[in-house]
Amino acid sequence: MPKKNCFFYYFCFFLASLCLSSCEKEKTTNFQAPSTDVSIQIVEPKTVPAVFEFVGIAQSSHVVEIRARIEGYLDKIAYTEGSFVQKGNLLFQIDPRPFEAALEKATAQLAREEAVLWDAKRAVDRYKPLYEKKAASLRDLDNAIARQLSSEADVQAAKAQLKEADINLGYTTIYAPVSGQVGQANYREGALIAPTEDQLATLSVIDPIWINFSISEGDILRSQKSISQGKLHFPAYDNFTVQVILADQTVFPEIGKVNFSSPTYDQKTGTMMVRAVLPNPKNILRPGQFVRVQLLGATRPNAILVPQKAVLQSQKGMFVFLVNKDDEVVMQPIEPGVWDQQNWIIDAGLKAGDQVVVDGVNKLRPGMKVSIKKKIFAEKAS
Repeated sequence: MPKKNCFFYYFCFFLASLCLSSCEKEKTTNFQAPSTDVSIQIVEPKTVPAVFEFVGIAQSSHVVEIRARIEGYLDKIAYTEGSFVQKGNLLFQIDPRPFEAALEKATAQLAREEAVLWDAKRAVDRYKPLYEKKAASLRDLDNAIARQLSSEADVQAAKAQLKEADINLGYTTIYAPVSGQVGQANYREGALIAPTEDQLATLSVIDPIWINFSISEGDILRSQKSISQGKLHFPAYDNFTVQVILADQTVFPEIGKVNFSSPTYDQKTGTMMVRAVLPNPKNILRPGQFVRVQLLGATRPNAILVPQKAVLQSQKGMFVFLVNKDDEVVMQPIEPGVWDQQNWIIDAGLKAGDQVVVDGVNKLRPGMKVSIKKKIFAEKAS
């Protein structure tokens, strides 16, 4: 082949290769990855309820140890163990016969002393005119008056003994001093019981019922700091409403209030004991039962809420993804505060109008182009 023709073929091949390379480069340059669909929430500060939750234990609001006040033999247990009784119901009966006899004896002794007093008064009445007529000496009159005074004292003593005998007879019947639930009887019929022995039974008042719970020193200090910063408002006079959640996640139907808080911290646990009182007319709550206690009534003004699923963790701390005005993903560090149901309350890092990605966060990276498929607007501040 002539050299001139060979050069021509090489030149044509070079031009074709150059054109093909230019076309491929243009295709590569014009190709863009498809944008990712995301849902965002528009940040809008609002006032939200602040709910404080603790683990509590139910306790009887009034525990009475039923004890014998006299010594005697137990005749009868008049209640069903573990049952609810009303104030004034008979619980125990002690053999009353020895005390009935003692009452009769005291009655007779009083009658005897009153008879002696009557005779002493008559003697004084006889000696007074005799003394005035000088038919009796002053000593005789003084002795008669002394006997009268002594008899009056004996009558008072006899009356006291009669009253004591009557009281002891009354102690043979033991009644419920309050309405509540009575536990197991510690003695059976026929047992000799005395005031120095153990209690006969225990009566527990459970309507109303107390709920004891503890608040840590750290929680109290954080709340005080939030209040001083204007991020938390307590109800007037700290008058919280108390709501109780049972073990099956149902809400106890009655609402209570805080009626006591300890003035000091427990040195062993670093917590402060608080007590709430609730009506318990249906006896749903029992002493020793564990519940969740919620204190209601506080608010968090201008709070920024973000769904928990939108908050991610990195080595540098917690962050969220924002979408800027160019529909690009931006990593935004945040300082989360406390949980509010399914949300984080954000203390720092976000402002009103920010667009927080709430769906599809795990497939994002900074600088990605996204397509907003759904916008969620927070409720306006109340």
